[in-house]
Amino acid sequence: MDISLLSVLNAERAARRATVLVTELGSGEQRLVKEVDLAGDPLVEALDKQLRSGKSGTVEIEGKAYFLTVQAPPLRLVVTGAVHISQALAPMAKLLDLDIAVIDPRTAFATQERFPEVTLLAEWPEEALQRLPFDRYTAFVALTHDPKIDDPALIAALRSSCFYIGALGSRKTHGKRLERLAAAGFGEADVKRIHAPIGLDIGAVSPAEIALAILGEIVQALRGPRRKPA
Repeated sequence: MDISLLSVLNAERAARRATVLVTELGSGEQRLVKEVDLAGDPLVEALDKQLRSGKSGTVEIEGKAYFLTVQAPPLRLVVTGAVHISQALAPMAKLLDLDIAVIDPRTAFATQERFPEVTLLAEWPEEALQRLPFDRYTAFVALTHDPKIDDPALIAALRSSCFYIGALGSRKTHGKRLERLAAAGFGEADVKRIHAPIGLDIGAVSPAEIALAILGEIVQALRGPRRKPA
C-alpha cells in the first residue's frame, strides 16, 4: 500500500471516535454516549456488547426498546512475519472484515506476490508502527520467532490498549520471551495479556489450521465477555 494512502487511512481512523447513539424507540429520546463515558451509563453492558459487535441493532432492557447506532473504527489485525501462517491468515481475516497489515523487513518474504491486496510494510516494526499505531480496535499477532522483529512490536502492543496480543512459539520459546520482556520493565500482569501458545486449542497443525485457531481466539477476545480483574 502507498505510504501516503496509509497516512490518510490512519487519519480517518483516528477521527472516527467510538460512540453509540442511543434512541429509546417508545419516546424517540436520544443521547450520544462516547466510549470513554461508557462505564457511567445505565446501559453499560448493552452498549459495551454492541460496540464489541461493531454493528448497530435493537435491544430491550427492562421493558423498553432501544436502537443502538454504533460508530467505531474498523477492526485491524497487525502481524509481524510474512510467513506461511500469515499467507493463510490474510484471506481469512478479510472474510471477517479485519483490515490486515503485515510487517516484515525481510524483503524476500514480504512481497506483493505472496500477499496480494494486503497492506505490506517491508520495514522494521519500530519504523512501521509509527504509521500504524495500535489502538483498542487492533489485534496484534507475532509470528516470526525472531526477537529482533517480534519483540519491538510486542512491546508496543503491551504499551497500547489493543484488544488482543498473541505470539507464536513453544512454551520454552515463550519463557525466554517473558524473560526479555521482564528485562524491558514489564510485570506479570502486563505479560498475561499475551496469548501464548497462540490460538484456540483445536489441535492445529498446518498453517491454515493455525491461522484458523488464531482468528478464532481473536474473535473470542473481541466478542466474548470482558474478563473481570483478578
